[in-house]
Amino acid sequence: MIILETKNLKKIYGSGETAVHALDGVNLSIENGEFISIVGTSGSGKSTLLHMLGGLDRPTSGDVIVDGKNIFSLKDEELTIFRRRKIGFVFQNYNLVPTLNVYENIVLPIGLDGNTPDKKYIDRIINILGLESKLKNMPNNLSGGQQQRVAIARALASKPAIILADEPTGNLDSKTSQDVLSLLKVTSEKFKQTIVMITHNEEIAQLADRIIHIEDGQIVGGSSNV
Repeated sequence: MIILETKNLKKIYGSGETAVHALDGVNLSIENGEFISIVGTSGSGKSTLLHMLGGLDRPTSGDVIVDGKNIFSLKDEELTIFRRRKIGFVFQNYNLVPTLNVYENIVLPIGLDGNTPDKKYIDRIINILGLESKLKNMPNNLSGGQQQRVAIARALASKPAIILADEPTGNLDSKTSQDVLSLLKVTSEKFKQTIVMITHNEEIAQLADRIIHIEDGQIVGGSSNV
């Protein structure tokens, strides 16, 4: 089943001769449960694409369909709610709330939606990510790798349709990067979670089921690692 799809997605900055085509007609289909890497050099359009997939920015034209819903048919407030319920984000800067402890950060999106956390499910995530002893810690008392684990747990907590990871190991050393990526792979498999990861690192990309290459705002190739 296709969980995420783009149709002729375009994003143009400026106009006339100075126009920059950050995305130039991207067509992409991702199956439920796939772990995808999108690889490209700086300026290739990969981060712009991620922002479109997550509804963080609106395209010039084209569609993004998440779990059967054309997200840009929604008004801003509706899109915010849809994004909170259906899309989990993992950023290289972690984006944890410094005044909340680890557990509070993990369940924050669920509380914002007015729902009660599924304790059994949350406990399982915490266990897999090895955060049991850190739940009362504040973010500034954690290492970078631990903070990224918390960010992954938060992204999984609301059982989103997809998780979007933007250079999730960008601020980590090589060993911690491998640990975090292995955990992403494990959680993808255990929770049948669809993950789309942006990276400029081909070696990191190899952990995914499928690698998609983007250049000058266009998909130029893809390969399967399965």
